[in-house]
Amino acid sequence: MAVNDILEKIENLVVDAHRVVFTNKCIIEENDLYRLVDDLRGELPLEIQQSVEIVQEKQAILDEANEQAAKIVEQAKAYAVKLTEENEIVQQAKEQARLIMQQTQEQEKEIMEKTMQSSQQLKADANQYANQVFDHLLTNVGSALNIVQQAKSELDKGNEDA
Repeated sequence: MAVNDILEKIENLVVDAHRVVFTNKCIIEENDLYRLVDDLRGELPLEIQQSVEIVQEKQAILDEANEQAAKIVEQAKAYAVKLTEENEIVQQAKEQARLIMQQTQEQEKEIMEKTMQSSQQLKADANQYANQVFDHLLTNVGSALNIVQQAKSELDKGNEDA
């Protein structure tokens, strides 16, 4: 069950609860609330684990890209050495080595940019999700606070009338 589903069930539990007469208070089945809170505790680590797995996948891709870049650099060095040993094509070897190094740097730059974009998107998505959860909680807590304030006002009003 997704975190948002659990939060929606908690909200529905409050909305569907029996009301105490002449107050804005409601009666919630304690076991139902505990069960939903336990479900939420169970679901949050799964979502966090999914985020960790995404970060690990990103790191694995970056590591693989670095390995490929290192191999390309090694190949370029070996190729450059071979060409410099051949007197007739020394200039060609230097040019090829320069092009290979430039391509490697460009590829590395592209990989780094993609990784940064992916990381920024992951962070933005995580922040957006957290904000949604907090907004939902603030709404529920604000509603509960309003109910408590109204009950207090009614109690104070009842004390003034008495």
